[in-house]
Amino acid sequence: MHRSPCRQKTDDGQRRGEEFDDFFNIKGTVALMNITKTIDGATLTLCIEGRLDTTTAPDLETLLNASLDNVSELVLDFEHLDYLSSAGLRVLLSAQKRMTKQGSMKLKNVNDTVKEVFEITGFADFLTIE
Repeated sequence: MHRSPCRQKTDDGQRRGEEFDDFFNIKGTVALMNITKTIDGATLTLCIEGRLDTTTAPDLETLLNASLDNVSELVLDFEHLDYLSSAGLRVLLSAQKRMTKQGSMKLKNVNDTVKEVFEITGFADFLTIE
């Protein structure tokens, strides 16, 4: 079974590891969404945990806009994504359009609930989902 880097913890219990550059807790102390950002050469991996909705989608969009320069591969790990709204879909569409021009984007560890959203909306037809 694949273990997502989103859940790797250090001895002090923090979700950090040597491969992580940043850990983001969006919207204060009650985390609606956590993002773990890993950069390995030209590959950017974002582990998204929680909810990607109207409240948190702008934060992901801001992070993506600030991080995608010189990135040829974007990997979004959704193993711990609980909810995806249309606002989140809009951010993913925008990221997909940008990455089509400069490289590739793939989604990993997508749960059945989120996968169903992609299928119903037609996003499964153009997103790379592993």
